[in-house]
Amino acid sequence: MKYRRLGDSDLQVSEISLGSWLTFGVGVEADKARACLDRALDIGINFIDTANIYGRGAAESFLGGALAGRPRDSYVLATKLFFPMTESDRGLSRTQILKQVDASLARLKTDYIDLYQCHRYDDETPIEETMEALSEVVRAGKARHIGFSEWTPQNIRDALAVPGTVKFVSSQPQYSLLWRAPEAEVIPLSAANGISQIVWSPLAQGVLTGKYRPGAAPPPDSRATSDQMGGFIDRFMNDAVLGAVDQLRPLAAEAGCTLAQFALAWVLREPNVASAIIGASRPEQVDDNAAASGLSIDPALFEKAEAIAASIVRA
Repeated sequence: MKYRRLGDSDLQVSEISLGSWLTFGVGVEADKARACLDRALDIGINFIDTANIYGRGAAESFLGGALAGRPRDSYVLATKLFFPMTESDRGLSRTQILKQVDASLARLKTDYIDLYQCHRYDDETPIEETMEALSEVVRAGKARHIGFSEWTPQNIRDALAVPGTVKFVSSQPQYSLLWRAPEAEVIPLSAANGISQIVWSPLAQGVLTGKYRPGAAPPPDSRATSDQMGGFIDRFMNDAVLGAVDQLRPLAAEAGCTLAQFALAWVLREPNVASAIIGASRPEQVDDNAAASGLSIDPALFEKAEAIAASIVRA
């Protein structure tokens, strides 16, 4: 496993990280989730990403139990806040930040969070209030660093302009061969300001593993057939996208890796990406994805892959 520095922080994070969205505490049985977590840590994945909203605390509670007994400095723990935990508990106000960080710490059974992230931007709270509260959390030792997820370039600029506050070190956007929106502004702006990308859905909800074929029913044990985990995959589940993914197979074969490894290595070709977050329901998936770290692939193959992805005609 290779490691990269997370923005201007002192954190060294594994190029492949383990996420818990839709899986831990929700879509995957506890024993299987623990097996995935144990395998990830055993093979050098040190970066674990979660959020308070995942299972309304269930994912954090699972991790709190599963990580108990491991040296705290042996892993980097990231969580998030913003989405409603109750009818009245949501957003990025000072009250919510101070309340939710304590709740997350309790569920995670830890004294500090390595990376505390704003899950989305809060239009109803002044950015000054949010940044000052996040800084208060860092200065109190409850979080080491802060980040954000899916903020616009203007959101980022507004936050950076607040004087006397702790600066962000990470951005968590959706990014893959099939979703390249961050390249236009978010990545260049982040790179210029000491902010790294932590990429979610680098395999496009599993579509870039090649498990789904055009004109064929999804495998019965796949995310696309799961009520708990399949809600965000629809945008990729059409024959135009799946047909293009089929055309990527020979490129991965020429590179000497699986299609999933090829897609993850493509994401990691971007220097501003510190880590690609994977989700897993079996340890074998963790092994396959982790092997993408450090792969050396001919850039010409990536260029061919980009051309194939760009040719998709979406309805």
